[in-house]
Amino acid sequence: MASAGRILVVDDEPQIRRVVAAYLEREGYEVETAAGGEEALRKIGQLRPDLVVLDLMLPGLSGEAVCRTLRRTSDVPVIMLTAKGSEEERVAGLNLGADDYLVKPFSAKELMARVKALLRRYRRSGRAIMAEVLDFGEGKLRIDLSERRVFREGEEVALTPTEFDLLAALARQPGRVLSRQQLVDQVMGYEFEGFDETIYAHIKNLRKKVERDPARPEFIQTVYGVGYRFVVPAAPPGNEEG
Repeated sequence: MASAGRILVVDDEPQIRRVVAAYLEREGYEVETAAGGEEALRKIGQLRPDLVVLDLMLPGLSGEAVCRTLRRTSDVPVIMLTAKGSEEERVAGLNLGADDYLVKPFSAKELMARVKALLRRYRRSGRAIMAEVLDFGEGKLRIDLSERRVFREGEEVALTPTEFDLLAALARQPGRVLSRQQLVDQVMGYEFEGFDETIYAHIKNLRKKVERDPARPEFIQTVYGVGYRFVVPAAPPGNEEG
């Protein structure tokens, strides 16, 4: 039977590695494990996994450092595990570039749902039927939906799978206000607690990458008390013919 994908599980607790690996293998995934940050980065380079399940609290090189290093060269999906349930800790993981998080203790069923949803989104580019490109502001922002590539003023910007899907969900419906719950439904594909802070963290990261001034966003605007909308910049004056 063909593998459903290769997943690297990084956690310093042997029991968690064994249990998570067993559930993933039962679902048809090929699983590798690592007990620390240095080993994780080495295996990521060797194995090129389709997804990484990464513990935040690791001895030596921390999960934060692993994620930060990984995001310099790769957009591989990352689900971060944390033993701390505070909003600050969860948002910190997302700000580092993780696509999702789970707080320990977590259920194997919930982890499986998130793994499957994240891999489905990440693999969409390989099933595109025809090219679809969104171009805004006369080249200020160009989104290639089929190739899952984004360009700001001609320069390509690297987005995580979740950041790309969030941008695409908003840009496909310019002017429409989408609530945080609607974005969770469209982008994440499953229900979970803490969606407010999760979407907020991803929007913050996205603005840093696609906006000229993240503090005064031109494209992704907040509708306070409701959610977000994508705004198409007005054409500069003097371009009209006649």
